[in-house]
Amino acid sequence: MIWLVFAFLTAAAAMSVLAPLARAGRRTGGLSRRDADLDFYNAELAGIARDLERNLISPADAESAKAEAARRLIGGADPQAKAPEAGSRVARSVAALASIVVLGAVGLGLYGYLGQPAFPDQPLMARKTAPPDRMDMMAAVAKIEAHLERNPDDGQGRDIIAPVYMRLGRYTDAADAWGHAIRILGSTPQRETWRGEALTMAAQGKVTPDALAAFQRALALEPSAPQARFYVGLAAEQDADAPRAIDVWSKLLADYPPDAPWAEMVRQRLTALGAAPAAQPGPASPAGEAIAAMPGAERDAAIRAMVDGLAARLAQNGGDEEGWLRLVRAYSVLKEPAKAQAALADARRELAQTPAALDRLDALARELGLGS
Repeated sequence: MIWLVFAFLTAAAAMSVLAPLARAGRRTGGLSRRDADLDFYNAELAGIARDLERNLISPADAESAKAEAARRLIGGADPQAKAPEAGSRVARSVAALASIVVLGAVGLGLYGYLGQPAFPDQPLMARKTAPPDRMDMMAAVAKIEAHLERNPDDGQGRDIIAPVYMRLGRYTDAADAWGHAIRILGSTPQRETWRGEALTMAAQGKVTPDALAAFQRALALEPSAPQARFYVGLAAEQDADAPRAIDVWSKLLADYPPDAPWAEMVRQRLTALGAAPAAQPGPASPAGEAIAAMPGAERDAAIRAMVDGLAARLAQNGGDEEGWLRLVRAYSVLKEPAKAQAALADARRELAQTPAALDRLDALARELGLGS
């Protein structure tokens, strides 16, 4: 579509140059004026013939009038007019062609220098239907990408755009961005872990050899990094090395508080492997002890009532970051992924102005397998 607009603008510019040339051609005279004189002469002859038929003039007067008309026609003719007109038309044709070529060449040259021919198009309907926050994010991403294209060694810019790519589901781009950041700014446990996670997400949850190498580099810099340790255990599980996965995850649970955000998921994976996870902490309150002592069905109903109460409270006060994290995890534990997804969407909307909270929600979503 944009090329049609450019073509129209080029044509308009060309016409603005060619119009004066066309007018100059008309003022020059030449054959167009000669044709007009002939038409006038023929009209005079027709009028003389009509007057003769009506006996308004005598035959002698008619012949005199015809002779006078012929004399005016011959006297008004310029025998030199045609030759100069032909030459001027050639000159105008050359000028017109040169104008079109120059305008097109200059326009395309300026666009190639100042524009971005390789930039992907953004269809109008997609921009109209996109949510405003996503439109703002896409505009910001486009600006950062344009900046990075001009400044490929800006490591800070890579650090900024990589988490945005993760949020947009562009995992390969995120891995590339963190790879550039590591090359420019240096390796850190956080960057290596994030790059490994991006590579894993790009591979549909499979810990690839490149991702595992990134996690191992992160652990070489910080042996206690929990996220990297989790993915190392996941790689062992995917390689059917259950003893190795159990060892990694059991030590991970032992090194961190039992209520860590990722602890429940690790315990579930250990249970799936047939291992007994570390004992969970006892109830933290008399109400918790009472619920734990209930029969199975009553206990489940009590837990569900507590979760529903938490959801109702968050509907009234959506600024409770910890409450949203507990609610999403609770729905996941209760095997209600649809409600967990809905709670995650509500939490992102309520905490949209808190980037740190959004990062925690994203991390929890990936941990629980709820998508980006």
